[in-house]
Amino acid sequence: LSMTTNDIMTTTMTMTTTTTTTTTTRARTRTTRKTLSSPRAPVLFLLFSIAANSHTVGSFLTPPIVAIASKRRPSLPTAKPTATPTARQPTPLSLSGSDVSNLLYEEQEKLIVRRGELEESLVSNLAPLEAHVVKVRGTGNAGGFGGGKRNNNGGKSKTKNNNKLSNKTSNSNNHNNFQAEGKAHAQVLQNEGILRLDNVLPPDTADSLRDYASSLRQTSEREVQSGLVPPLHRFADVLLKSNRCDLPLPLGQSPLLASALHALLLRSPVSSVIESLFGTNAVLHEFSCLVSDPGSQRQVLHPDTPYIDGKGPVLYTCFVALQDVTPEMGPTTWMPGTHTKEAHEAFGDATGRKDEFLSGRRAVTGTLKKGDCAIFDSRVLHCGTANRSHLEGGEGTSRALFYFSFKNPEVGY
Repeated sequence: LSMTTNDIMTTTMTMTTTTTTTTTTRARTRTTRKTLSSPRAPVLFLLFSIAANSHTVGSFLTPPIVAIASKRRPSLPTAKPTATPTARQPTPLSLSGSDVSNLLYEEQEKLIVRRGELEESLVSNLAPLEAHVVKVRGTGNAGGFGGGKRNNNGGKSKTKNNNKLSNKTSNSNNHNNFQAEGKAHAQVLQNEGILRLDNVLPPDTADSLRDYASSLRQTSEREVQSGLVPPLHRFADVLLKSNRCDLPLPLGQSPLLASALHALLLRSPVSSVIESLFGTNAVLHEFSCLVSDPGSQRQVLHPDTPYIDGKGPVLYTCFVALQDVTPEMGPTTWMPGTHTKEAHEAFGDATGRKDEFLSGRRAVTGTLKKGDCAIFDSRVLHCGTANRSHLEGGEGTSRALFYFSFKNPEVGY
């Protein structure tokens, strides 16, 4: 099942606060959202299921945790060994498949870290990503996230009716303003491949989301470490996973997530931007939280999806800061204008043209304030940078980004 932006905005308002007790599959790949055929949690179906029957969420995705655990138990008792085998150190000939995979992964990570350090020296023309501001008549009359001014006139029923009428008018004005803003913002996003919008999520909601993600991460880590579930049922793959994680969020298990999505889609220009580019049938494709802890290394520059000649954008991803992001916390770096055929050809050139292309090219960093967001074309070159906040003294600060992606409805996979 697919759910469009209109469906989402309607459904999030009818969600119940019932907490589901079944398990959902949160397995998605991020190393490359480039391989879109990889298994992903169908969050749209979850959103639909919650409104219809909150007790069926995830039942078709993953067996309950108890069932998973039971499959790990041997069906027959195993015989006890008569003697304790002598421990021996692994040799090149005795390495298991997992040992080899771990060694290869470690070597790969070392190469990626070295390449990231080289690219950091090449990308010298760096500046903070600035917000795009659009002046639209009437914008802000609703009083932002707090709503409009209170009506203190006497007469309870009359005041109530007046407030209802005022709210309807205010909501209609906001919708029209957001549509006008969305078109202007969308033009920038089309041209640059990256757009910053400020104050799209209330600060208190951002704080609650960060706490929720931290708690969910701890629970998920315990479940994985105990062998209860495979890692990909709780964490998506991410480039340079040491001190970095991509935590898919179980939309439907917490009213907080629905509230956050409601605020972003109904009380900010975000949905109008997506609608201007993909239409009203844009599909919610990802819903997750990306966290980089102190000590995480700089990633290499990469696009999330390749440029395909004759095809338009595949995904637009929205990163929302759940705290102020300082340069020491490893903000995302984007290279505006690299979502083109020419840029991808130069970037994919292995003859040395790639470094020449990167050297001195304009780049912007996502030093966002809490509740601000950056929307980007998945074809734009970008990377997470190193979180060196611990070098300033103390334990440092993790950078948490709530993110979601909308897919082009004309893409059939």
